[in-house]
Amino acid sequence: MVRTSFDNQNLPLEMQLILSLMKNEKQLVLSLCSKVDWDQFLLAVKHHRIFPQIYHAINEQKVAGKMPAYIFTKIKKDYEQNIYRMLHLTAEMHTLYLQFQQASLPLLFLKGPILAKELYGDLSLRTCADIDLLVPIERIEQAEQLMLLQGYEKDEYIESVMDDWKWRHHHFTYFHKQHRTKVEVHWRLHPAPSTEPHFTELWERRRESQWSSQISFPYLGEKDLFYFLSTHGARHGWSRLRWLFDIHQILLQGSFVNDREWSHHLTQYQYDKIAGQALLLSVKLFNSNVKSTCMDKRASIKLARGASFYFHQLVSLHDHHVPKEIAHYHAQYLRSLFTLKQKFIHYLQWFYPLSEDYQAFPLPKKLFPLYYVIKPFLWLNRKRQMLQNARKKTC
Repeated sequence: MVRTSFDNQNLPLEMQLILSLMKNEKQLVLSLCSKVDWDQFLLAVKHHRIFPQIYHAINEQKVAGKMPAYIFTKIKKDYEQNIYRMLHLTAEMHTLYLQFQQASLPLLFLKGPILAKELYGDLSLRTCADIDLLVPIERIEQAEQLMLLQGYEKDEYIESVMDDWKWRHHHFTYFHKQHRTKVEVHWRLHPAPSTEPHFTELWERRRESQWSSQISFPYLGEKDLFYFLSTHGARHGWSRLRWLFDIHQILLQGSFVNDREWSHHLTQYQYDKIAGQALLLSVKLFNSNVKSTCMDKRASIKLARGASFYFHQLVSLHDHHVPKEIAHYHAQYLRSLFTLKQKFIHYLQWFYPLSEDYQAFPLPKKLFPLYYVIKPFLWLNRKRQMLQNARKKTC
């Protein structure tokens, strides 16, 4: 995997200014204000979803006069729009929770307004695009019925041949056309080959986010939240600073301690090197005050250097057309996150039949196991057709 420099001074000037603002380094901020490309700065602020922090930093450090007026106006507008968005999501979160409670269906909220309140202490200080909730896999159909009753429509983008959706994917997406809210209903925290706690374990360790004397929402326990956020951020290459700033906020609360319980959690779910990566990056970019033996691991240091690739450019992994060089790098990077066992499972998945195998060579359900035998031939045939199509285009 290609390594990039693990040094803040080698980052783009716009990224340096963002980090300096977030760390309240006013002298450095003033120095960088005369050098940056302000349009690129604005793009980076929006891309990393950290305009609430930047808006507050600009006001606290009184540096609005050092930037073009339209830049500050746009950041302020995004900040204000986010407040309304977060209030709407909170209200919808409450509505859904009441419906699930009435159906006696347990759920845990994963991100969104919960993190804004519990990590930042202020609903306006974190951005959020949707609601993420987790339910037991054996009750996923009941959850779907509840979502449909609330007026949501399911995004039928998952195609499955032999129920591989249960492990190959980790959530279904629902969208409400009327109030334009997106909800992701998870049955896993991550897609395979992750090693993660079962829902019953997460439920036993849950916490309650208290919003009033009568309203509270269940969410992940202390160690499980760190597991979820660190592995989620790592899986996306920390390509948005918001995810890493969540880690920094956890560390500000003094949650991460280097004791036996934490060590057991890291090893039990096989994410010690990913935890080390998250801690190293938080220390490097935000000066987080934390020490842990997992930060000394060679694998953690290598992963942290590998993630620095995503801080040198604006990488959007959710785009339909990710540039080939970025897609290739990210594929290599993802493999570097796996343990040996996870790598074995990852490559074993290649032999599992996909929907395109069924479309190319339909078989009755009772003969589906034959796909394990003919899959290599179907894959070679697809590759041959792709090459032929590419040659036709060049002719």
